Amino acid sequence: AVVINAEYGKQWYQRRVRGIPALPPPPQQPDLRQIFDSVDKDRSGSISASELQSALSNGTWQPFNPETVRLMISMFDRDSNGTITFQEFGELWKYINDWQNTFRYYDRDNSGSIDQTELQTAITSFGYNLSPRFYGTLMRKFDRTGSNTITFDDFIQCCVLIQTLSAAFQRKDTSRSGRITITYEEFMDLVFSTRI
Repeated sequence: AVVINAEYGKQWYQRRVRGIPALPPPPQQPDLRQIFDSVDKDRSGSISASELQSALSNGTWQPFNPETVRLMISMFDRDSNGTITFQEFGELWKYINDWQNTFRYYDRDNSGSIDQTELQTAITSFGYNLSPRFYGTLMRKFDRTGSNTITFDDFIQCCVLIQTLSAAFQRKDTSRSGRITITYEEFMDLVFSTRI
């Protein structure tokens, strides 16, 4: 059975009376419990990184980047047991869908991957002012296929790492000048204490 909200029904009726083709039905919300249960292969009531990796697709028929999966699990694993519960899965589901929409928006040529120009456009629109040389560094770091492009899973990882490391830097940049002076050990502490 398709559930149609009242506003859609009203629009459908008004269009029908006027002889205008009907609107397509609104998208149905997925049954997250059903999805969660299908991913939870061992029926433990929680999803491990390997279960999540096997369920995700990056659009290339290759396994989802295990490092990106680990990163996402750690972001949503509230009790720090290495798995996500159904409630945590709901938050993760929304997070992945938001990133997927962002990825599709910046994949201007609809190739299923992000090239350096598209990456620069995306990251600049997020508010980061980085040099073309640094975008080249990002491409070399996150292009696992050697095609000068970044797949969906690597795009998530790239953006989350930039956001996380920038937040760690900003905690030290109290004057908001874009510069900090720290010792080598402070730098190492900054990097290793950052939850990524």
